[in-house]
Amino acid sequence: MYKEMTISSSTPSFQAGKMSVLQRTLNKPISCIGMGVHSGERVQLRLLPALPNTGIIFKRVDLDISIPGLWAGVISTQLCTTLGHASGAKIATIEHLMAALNALGVDNLIVEVGGAEIPVMDGSSEVFVDLIDQAGLQEQNAPRRAIIVKRSLRVGSADRWVSLEPSVDRSFAFSCIFDRPIPFPDQHFTFILTPESFREDISKARTFGFMEDLALLKAKGLAQGASLSNAVGLSASGVLNPEGLRYKDECVRHKILDAVGDLALAGLPILGAFTGYRSGHELNYQLVKTLMEDVSAYEIASIDSISPIHLPFGSAH
Repeated sequence: MYKEMTISSSTPSFQAGKMSVLQRTLNKPISCIGMGVHSGERVQLRLLPALPNTGIIFKRVDLDISIPGLWAGVISTQLCTTLGHASGAKIATIEHLMAALNALGVDNLIVEVGGAEIPVMDGSSEVFVDLIDQAGLQEQNAPRRAIIVKRSLRVGSADRWVSLEPSVDRSFAFSCIFDRPIPFPDQHFTFILTPESFREDISKARTFGFMEDLALLKAKGLAQGASLSNAVGLSASGVLNPEGLRYKDECVRHKILDAVGDLALAGLPILGAFTGYRSGHELNYQLVKTLMEDVSAYEIASIDSISPIHLPFGSAH
């Protein structure tokens, strides 16, 4: 039996500058309790180690139903990414947790949740990063593979779109532009995904919303648990949170966080360059779907077979 853990400070479990050539899972289970941003219900989340080649599996412990964390299971992208099961069961708001797992290189995991939504915590991925760091990672006796983007793909329209391009250095690069009519300039941010860069530059960026939209969302049964403790509130007068922003361009960084999580639904790390202009969950999902349904657009290779100088986290050995 594994010993249960709770949140506390800890040294990161990954080795800086290294990308594992072997699959990884947690050293031990770890849990937290939080509120669903849309349901408004408190729910317990447990992250448990899993065997090699398991992937990310969401388990509704209240229903004893398991749902793979893969793009083919997406049933809704309205305000969040939601996975569904043939029985009608669902798991919503998976993107912030998936982003942390993707960025820190967790390949195999059982995610137990006692309801229909992953808790939003503070609206970012920071708590999930802390949980992974505390539990620690262990390498498994199975090779790790990646999806290498071979040709350009783009979905969307002239005023909203996302794309994937082959990456010369085989990294996973992100570039996003956010230009909603809010009282500060358009936001643009570009970064290369590594555990270190995600932790410092992206993980703390919170979800955000416009106060004029909140009443309508609540009337539709959404955003029941939304508050300034788990989201950035925006209005014509600016940012409503008393503490202000965590980054001066927090909105666009959260757009990147969402993309890191949504693209993780490909099931393997992606080596390519993502660009988004006014991106969102639906466009992110359509991009992953387009990629995975076009076998000419990618190849799958073991990390060990890719030249170390082309890996996003430096040397593989």
